Amino acid sequence: MDYRSAGVDIEAGYRSVELIKGFVRETTRSEVIGGLGGFAGAFSMAGFKNMEDPVLVSGTDGCGTKVKLAFLMDKHDTIGIDAVAMCVNDIVCGGAEPLFFLDYIACGKNHPEKIAQIVKGVAKGCKQSGCSLVGGETAEHPGLMPEDEYDLAGFAVGIIDRKDIIDGSRLCDGDVLIGLASTGVHSNGFSLVRKVFEMTKESLDTYYEELGTTLGECLITPTRIYVKALRNALDKKVDIKACSHITGGGFYENVPRMLKEGTRAVIRKDSYKVPAIFELMKKKADLDEDMMYNTFNMGIGMVVAVPESDISKAIECFEAAGDKAYVIGKIEAGEKGVTLC
Repeated sequence: MDYRSAGVDIEAGYRSVELIKGFVRETTRSEVIGGLGGFAGAFSMAGFKNMEDPVLVSGTDGCGTKVKLAFLMDKHDTIGIDAVAMCVNDIVCGGAEPLFFLDYIACGKNHPEKIAQIVKGVAKGCKQSGCSLVGGETAEHPGLMPEDEYDLAGFAVGIIDRKDIIDGSRLCDGDVLIGLASTGVHSNGFSLVRKVFEMTKESLDTYYEELGTTLGECLITPTRIYVKALRNALDKKVDIKACSHITGGGFYENVPRMLKEGTRAVIRKDSYKVPAIFELMKKKADLDEDMMYNTFNMGIGMVVAVPESDISKAIECFEAAGDKAYVIGKIEAGEKGVTLC
């Protein structure tokens, strides 16, 4: 008896590492020390010594049950973007610059080519956000997970000067809310999505005129990464007072997280066009609209608060980075929370 007969293939692990080295190398920032294969990733902080009071900011997350869609479609090269996005979008909400990312893949059986495709997506997400993939772990769990399934999670670390932290403390009555468009469902609410639609190859391959693509391709579209848009605006001195990454819990849970006591966000639902996938789900399953805004991003992946005087400059910066931006509401004095009207 040996480790392989127990279900863990060490040689497959070596093969996976060889296949992903090129993807990892493409994400390397100048601050990275050493290469892939060590016991830990090292990152020099020398380039940030001029900050008055440097603060490290971290975030961790996974892709939820969206991975089930990747299994069914046998498409594994974008789910890694979702994993990175869920972490770096949280970090940049505070104004921080993402520095590095590490992933964790748990699988029933190590299929090196599949692992390489997953990490290819992780690397792409890192490149989109300007951070380095400095390490990770692929763990085989024979007997605990089915051989063809996996789970993917990770964490990111960023940096910001304490005086520049975005925390909503300067919000005031009259500030304007700008919404950055999502690419669709992103990585939240898939437990409900999988109840609305049959998760079969036939269902996922069905073309919908209103979507302009198949259901599967629409749903697996990776989460939008907003790092470049927000960093571009901050570099151009846009006065961003607060940010909210619209993830699980939708508007009702996430928007209040950007507010200080005594401020209320008022968002107009007719200020932008809700993507067709949400309208399709609502119609197909007769979903309650309030519940949808409490579950999904409904077409807005990031909400940003700026002074009225910075609206045009902010939108110009966001759209220069490739994001579509809408004025979706305002801040009012009142009980902390959000009103959708």
